[in-house]
Amino acid sequence: MIEPEPIVGRYLTVPVDGRDYRLYFEEAGRGCPLVCLHTAGAHSGQFRHLMCDETVTDRFRVIAFDMPWHGKSLPPAGWQDEEYRLTGRFYIDIIMTFIEALGLERPVVMGCSMGGRVVIRLARVCGDRLGGVIGLEGTDTPEPWYDSSWTGHPQFDTGEFCSALVSGLCAPHSPDEFRWETLWHYHQGAGGVFRGDMHFFRTADSEFVGDSGAIDTAACPVWLMTGEYDYSCTPEATLRTAARIPGAGTVIMERLGHFPMSENPAQFRGYLLPVLERLLEGRGT
Repeated sequence: MIEPEPIVGRYLTVPVDGRDYRLYFEEAGRGCPLVCLHTAGAHSGQFRHLMCDETVTDRFRVIAFDMPWHGKSLPPAGWQDEEYRLTGRFYIDIIMTFIEALGLERPVVMGCSMGGRVVIRLARVCGDRLGGVIGLEGTDTPEPWYDSSWTGHPQFDTGEFCSALVSGLCAPHSPDEFRWETLWHYHQGAGGVFRGDMHFFRTADSEFVGDSGAIDTAACPVWLMTGEYDYSCTPEATLRTAARIPGAGTVIMERLGHFPMSENPAQFRGYLLPVLERLLEGRGT
């Protein structure tokens, strides 16, 4: 008999700014809530390997949701008459509304790329409600790694183009199977979504340098973890960000790129497990 994976998927409708958003989320495990935020233009499937890792799920309730417009989540009613543009304020609101709707107590929030950046603001403004944050491939300031003057071209936002654009961000050591799985997430994106995420990720809307020095890491521990082959969020930029956050922990991950949780799950778990252990110790569990 073939056993199903432990991952369970559900839907939840949450109100933000007077509009309803039907969100899809997946979860597995029990214990400390670990809320995972996907990268720009992708979806929560990036965390499936983590949800199938019993070493993690024995002590963590791993939860990953698709942002509106992404994956199986819907855009709000009337989306056809507007352009999707992610803002920092909406990003924070949707994350915290989701956490509150599930009644999660002091969850750890782990985000990658744009999710790795937003956790810095989360730690600053919502740290008293969190058990810590982990920024994967995250810094506190935009550092564009390609010219964005042509992103309005209609061919820019196809799934195939987006996949090609990010393909070089995987480390050369990543197994082909998982590298192509990672790129498939980008093949699936709807038109305008990647560009809308870049509005947040590459503009002053995600400039969080002013937040870094004010984070109380005694109340909300901060860990920044970056792959050595990431040229979007470089190890050097990560270390500069960490230096601005008193008490932040930093891990530069060998043989990994911009998508550690999906491009090379086995390599990633070796770096993540000690960090999760430290966060559990801080909770007294």
